[in-house]
Amino acid sequence: MYRISLLLCVLMLAFSGAVTAQDPQFSQFYAAPLYLNPAMAGSTGQARAGMNYRNQWPAIDANFTTMSAYFDYFIEDKNSAVGMIITRDREGLAGLRSLSIGLQYAYEMKINKNIGFRPGVQVALYNRDINFGKLTFGDQFDPTTGQFLDKPTAEGFNTNFKKTFVDLSLGGVLFTRTAWLGISAWHLTQPNQSLINENSPLPRKFSVHGGFKFYLRPGTVGSGVYAKKTERSIAPAIQYRHQGQFDQMDVGLYFTSAPLVLGTWYRGIPFKSVNNYANNESIVLLIGFTQLGAKDAINIGYSFDYTVSKLGTGSGGAHEFSLVYTWPMRNPRKPPKDKLIIPCPDF
Repeated sequence: MYRISLLLCVLMLAFSGAVTAQDPQFSQFYAAPLYLNPAMAGSTGQARAGMNYRNQWPAIDANFTTMSAYFDYFIEDKNSAVGMIITRDREGLAGLRSLSIGLQYAYEMKINKNIGFRPGVQVALYNRDINFGKLTFGDQFDPTTGQFLDKPTAEGFNTNFKKTFVDLSLGGVLFTRTAWLGISAWHLTQPNQSLINENSPLPRKFSVHGGFKFYLRPGTVGSGVYAKKTERSIAPAIQYRHQGQFDQMDVGLYFTSAPLVLGTWYRGIPFKSVNNYANNESIVLLIGFTQLGAKDAINIGYSFDYTVSKLGTGSGGAHEFSLVYTWPMRNPRKPPKDKLIIPCPDF
């Protein structure tokens, strides 16, 4: 047991670049807009705060948990937006952890009255470390019965493996009132992420995402003078990501009949194999609710990844939750601009 555990630790440290070569992902990528593209900062034209939580493969010990929180705000007078995002990720049994804090800026310009473009930039600070506290070694087991003994190991491991670095990312979104197309490029400086002072550049990640929203006949809630129109729409959407040796694609659609939102999409690239295995990862199912107030809105979403890869359903799939709150912060006495809003889904 000791030799096996030691070998796993050595391999994990020696290949720390490979272990963290792929950034965490969110199935509800539009509910994590600042994580998807820095150009999405302030994309609602209001103030917005959100949280995302993802637990991938909860049925096995080497699961992945990712949490993210963000805030962004559109500064109307300057056609600019600012945002901040904090992301914490924990990977595997040995507790490889990553914490990042990113500051974002986006600028909105009109190409004409129907087309807008938003470039964006992020500067982020990353901190990564690893914790061997959950590993077990030979001196923690009874040599006769094999029973685990509740005592600390005598093995002297240096657990002070940490790395801090700065990172730069860029993005842009071209959009109309019914369609959008975005591209983002992350880790442009390819900072060294090695925990043991080796050379392990963080691979650049590229994402292309877009879609189209078909507006249907609106619904109605309330009656009489209290009647209010609600959105009904169908929005096909796609996202393609490339990082290092990894490629992945999400393709699907959202159906909105406010306050209910349903979504389903497929993740994988079936025509491209990985180590002679078909790249089929999961089918994602989403249910979301939108509560619209007089000026603000709350979106709550839950999605489940049904694993279709060789890992199988025994992994537990992935559970993901999102919570987004938007509210105005502009001067109510000032007439609003005729502003284009990116029509991408909220989940």
